[in-house]
Amino acid sequence: MKKKDRQQKVVDEVSINRQVSSSFLSEKLNVSEDTIRRDIKELDKKGLLTKVHGGAISTMQKLYHYNEDVIYKREEKVLIAKKAITLVEDGMVIIMSGGTTNLMLAKLLPKNLKATIYTYSLPIAMQLAEHPTVETIFIGGRIQRNSMVTTGIDVIQYLSNITANLCFIGVSGFSLEQGITGEGYEVALVKKAMISSSERNVYLSTSNKLNIRLNYDICSLKEIDIAITDLDVQDPILKPYVDAGVMLI
Repeated sequence: MKKKDRQQKVVDEVSINRQVSSSFLSEKLNVSEDTIRRDIKELDKKGLLTKVHGGAISTMQKLYHYNEDVIYKREEKVLIAKKAITLVEDGMVIIMSGGTTNLMLAKLLPKNLKATIYTYSLPIAMQLAEHPTVETIFIGGRIQRNSMVTTGIDVIQYLSNITANLCFIGVSGFSLEQGITGEGYEVALVKKAMISSSERNVYLSTSNKLNIRLNYDICSLKEIDIAITDLDVQDPILKPYVDAGVMLI
């Protein structure tokens, strides 16, 4: 069987079964698991399926797939989420950006929390929907397939009509020189709109994002209300940020 035909079979099996293991595909297509893993990796890059531990899931199934064991720096993100929860009160209006740190926060929010939460992240909206007393509002727009968040002028205009008490922003880059920066232009624009629509903005950053400068500015160091990391505030790594006046938790 030619590679192109084999990969189409892989896509077909994933579409039919929603989730398949590498061993199942190996047996089904009579090739090695190494070959299947290479196929899955290539198909994942093309956006035709989503690679997960031990196999693959469909691009739609990943909206429902939440495997804590494969989240990078899971324990650090749990710690950040628990710190962030101390800022949340009943009756608040909250905005949440995307990312796995905010996804962990959405999962760990108290089940009896009464709040209204806006998000442009489809996985986070679905996670929030499991909280019976949280009113979840998904901000629609053009969906970016790789991150499952919405972008575009519709999202920005919607955010301009919101006044939130808190906004939780996931961080990709955090440096003394440029403050908070991001990898994508459109997502950076949406995050700026979120910041403008909130009374207080909280930036969630694992320590590996510190001292990282990316291409697109989101906010300067002076504009940060609160930053939460997985480190103790006395950690020497954070001292330059403390000295620069950043409020850290």
